[in-house]
Amino acid sequence: MPRAIWTGSITFGLVTVPVGLFSATEDHTVHFHQYQRGTTDRIRYQRVNERTGDEVPFSDIVRGHDEGDGQTIIVEPSELDQIAPGRSHSIDVSAFVDLDEIDPIHYQKTYWLAPTKQENEKVYALLAAAMESTNRAAIATFVMRGKQYLCAVRAASGVLSLETLYYGDEIRNPHDSLDHLPESADTSGREFDMARTLIESMSVPWQPEDYQDTYTDRVRQLIEDKRAGNEVVPESAPPEATDVTDLLEALRRSVEARKAS
Repeated sequence: MPRAIWTGSITFGLVTVPVGLFSATEDHTVHFHQYQRGTTDRIRYQRVNERTGDEVPFSDIVRGHDEGDGQTIIVEPSELDQIAPGRSHSIDVSAFVDLDEIDPIHYQKTYWLAPTKQENEKVYALLAAAMESTNRAAIATFVMRGKQYLCAVRAASGVLSLETLYYGDEIRNPHDSLDHLPESADTSGREFDMARTLIESMSVPWQPEDYQDTYTDRVRQLIEDKRAGNEVVPESAPPEATDVTDLLEALRRSVEARKAS
């Protein structure tokens, strides 16, 4: 069994369920080191004083906040520890909300929750079943590694998962930060009807196992080709943006291609 990265309890009302927190995902990305071109010399990063050029030991490094007017406020690690919320041992549920009301933009990272002892399994299973039957997610806060997280605990197939969430003030308003956003689309023209038809023709049930990281596969193939001394074949260039005058024709041909397949 994997090792829990955090242990504590889910607390709601007067009910407490001891649980462990486990990573729900794993990274399959091909990772590279950095080298100087023409050599196999690794590139290393050092903590260097920009004025003297001398390397600085980690024990001598403090935090600083740039005030923007030439002044820097220095903060010691011990001062941060004094005001930190501490290592929490509780996922404190403050409310239950309809799971469908949470916009996916708030989701940050997923973890599994599991009971830490056999005697806790009945309460855990009861909580999971009740949440799943009501389609509710528990909104809670907990502290891990010196940081407080907002989270949603949800249930599926008898298993509880914890999703760390972005706070509301961390979500950017696209209309305030993005250029070239249209006001609205014309929903009365043939282009709109054809776009709907194309979307419906491409609609399938969600099956995550149908999708794979093809780019990582190509990176692995690149490494194999270079190891074997084979020629590297580049991918084709991305398509040009659709001209608005060709939109209807592009939609029509896309629908016909879907029907043919």
